[in-house]
Amino acid sequence: MENKRNLTMLCDFYELTMANGYYKCGRGDEISYFDIFFRSVPDGGGYAIAAGLEQIIDYIRDLRFDDEDIEYLRSKGIFDEEFLSYLRGFKFTGDMWAVPEGTVIFPNEPVITVRAPAVEAQFIETFMLLMFNHQSLIATKANRIVRAAEGRSISEFGSRRAHSADAAILGARAAYIGGVAATACTITDEMYGVPATGTMAHSWVQMFDSEYEAFRTYCEIYPDSATLLVDTYNVLKSGIPNAIRAFRDVLVPKGIKKCAIRLDSGDITYLSKRARKMLDDAGFDYCKIVVSNSLDEYLIRDMIRQGAKVDAFGVGERLITSTSSPVFGGVYKLAAVEKDGEVVPKIKISENVTKITNPHFKRVYRLYSNETGKAEADLITVYDEKIDENAPIEIFDPDYTWKRKTLENVTVRPLLVDIFKNGELVYDVPKLDDVRTYCASEVATMWDEVRRFDNPHNYYVDLSQMLWDIKQSLISKSR
Repeated sequence: MENKRNLTMLCDFYELTMANGYYKCGRGDEISYFDIFFRSVPDGGGYAIAAGLEQIIDYIRDLRFDDEDIEYLRSKGIFDEEFLSYLRGFKFTGDMWAVPEGTVIFPNEPVITVRAPAVEAQFIETFMLLMFNHQSLIATKANRIVRAAEGRSISEFGSRRAHSADAAILGARAAYIGGVAATACTITDEMYGVPATGTMAHSWVQMFDSEYEAFRTYCEIYPDSATLLVDTYNVLKSGIPNAIRAFRDVLVPKGIKKCAIRLDSGDITYLSKRARKMLDDAGFDYCKIVVSNSLDEYLIRDMIRQGAKVDAFGVGERLITSTSSPVFGGVYKLAAVEKDGEVVPKIKISENVTKITNPHFKRVYRLYSNETGKAEADLITVYDEKIDENAPIEIFDPDYTWKRKTLENVTVRPLLVDIFKNGELVYDVPKLDDVRTYCASEVATMWDEVRRFDNPHNYYVDLSQMLWDIKQSLISKSR
């Protein structure tokens, strides 16, 4: 990304028309509460992974309108001059709470809450959703692919298929949070420390007079990281035999045992089995087999089930674009306003029941069994409610209200943490490696039934009785 870009103007135009309207009618300073939440997990999965918070923080800290921005808005002929003058000193002065990046999240629970003057809170909607939706989508997809590999390494190979430069860079970052080991995107390593990896393309092999010469030359230049692409011509007749010859001629005399071949086409499961036997028979049982070629979690799972002899996978377009489910449906909705110091809940009503929002300034808590350490349910409460974790807690399934379970002997953990207070950052942004480790620990607290790809268990996310009653009351008043 270009570090000098002012992304303040990366907003929907209606953020500006509403801001101007709030300002002109004297309501711009009214304190409002907005929630970011999402309605369904991509790919029909059991959970999602939150990502993108670091970029949201950077954006909010750098909010400003340059002279060029003010002149552009003036040229539209619809904005009040006093409003334009106000924008010259614009900055975020509110509060924000969010779940840390890498947190396992579920539909309809707030993952970010903003409390700020109406103009500020409304204005930041677009960028926050852009970052949260994109990176959460890729982190969630990456985590599925990593789990499908059952401990085998996954590298992200998708830059050339990403939908933009930023999508490639931040997509690789998000994939790392989700659990991939490395990326082919060099700039993501430079900017964020995601390990960059890569060796050769088919063009390297084609540039030389013979496949063996290409392999030998590569081994001589990179003896400590020689991964040879063996499918340029014929995998079994020339590719693997020439790789073995190059390894024997260059690496063996040096005592180097770190080497690999890569398959990028054909029936990879079949070829990997044949390759493994050929390598083993030649005394290269330590040589790794890396594969790529339009892979996703289902193909990887099936290959493993079929006995593919694969040590690592490179996954490109189906990861970086989340091809099978390319939209993360996060939304930004008003939940409350303040009047005379009192928090007044607000609700959006719809004939589509799934679009009826949960009102009020809320908190989210995760309940863990003290016996198993597993997450059992999430509970959404009004902001000032207290939970007695020493008393039984009754949880209802939100989709099937006749289903309930009573939880005892649990630890209650608040998910939303302080990010901004009165416009000042109060959150210690973690290192990306720490986020990745935290994400893995989060996923480990989920039951296998929640983690499975097909028909995952419906994790319980319930409203407290107080919040449920408030929501029903607001619905009744709207009729």
